Amino acid sequence: MTEAALQLIDVHKSFGHAKIIQGLNLEVAKGERHAIIGPNGAGKSTCFNLISGRFRPTSGRILLNGKEVGGKPAFEVNRLGLSRSFQVSNIFANMTVRENVRCSLLYSQGHGYAFWRNVGSSRELQEKTAWVLERVGLIDKAHTPAALLSYADQRTLEIAMTIAGDADVILLDEPTAGMSHSETEYAVELIRKATEGKTLVIVEHDMGVVFGLADRISVLVYGEIIATGKPEEIRGDPKVRSAYLGDDAEALTLGGAA
Repeated sequence: MTEAALQLIDVHKSFGHAKIIQGLNLEVAKGERHAIIGPNGAGKSTCFNLISGRFRPTSGRILLNGKEVGGKPAFEVNRLGLSRSFQVSNIFANMTVRENVRCSLLYSQGHGYAFWRNVGSSRELQEKTAWVLERVGLIDKAHTPAALLSYADQRTLEIAMTIAGDADVILLDEPTAGMSHSETEYAVELIRKATEGKTLVIVEHDMGVVFGLADRISVLVYGEIIATGKPEEIRGDPKVRSAYLGDDAEALTLGGAA
């Protein structure tokens, strides 16, 4: 049996009287690419916020590589081996592409806060930064201010920053949102290559991306997982189809290629 990288056990999250996550159970195996899908308002981003430490669960347990992380602050969860991206690009707009990636590498390369240390003089840090930029195809834009990048390149930069710190578990929140078909195809290949050997959990509305990338899919509806399985199992599940109406239901049938 494959060891779990991530486990959510009977997790609940309420905001006042609003119950957003209701008894959520999820297990993601090490090295698996796992997608979470569901209608708008299902609780997908809240789920990511609970896993990554932005929110504290009302009750339940969250385990990262067997260690309890539920309720820990985000920086501690990150240091235990988890990194995430956001729906809206979360980059340092006034810094260059290279500086953005370098910032995301600091802790993993042993550079804690020290005002007297010039991180620009670290050869190891510079080499790792260049390696990450080469891997995602942004090396030719290393000195470009992030604010001047195209939307697709800004999303690519955020993926670069997410994978840069060598986290074992990567969470990507709608990484292809707003992209054209060709940009989406490129992003899917980038994600596949950049997360090779890692555990990937992805929230995504594009069913072509989901069915083309995920090993397994979990369907979240009103704060509960109603089905988990391989893409072909999810595509034919009547409970899943009933949760998706109109175009989304059709996408479940047609989804396949990114």
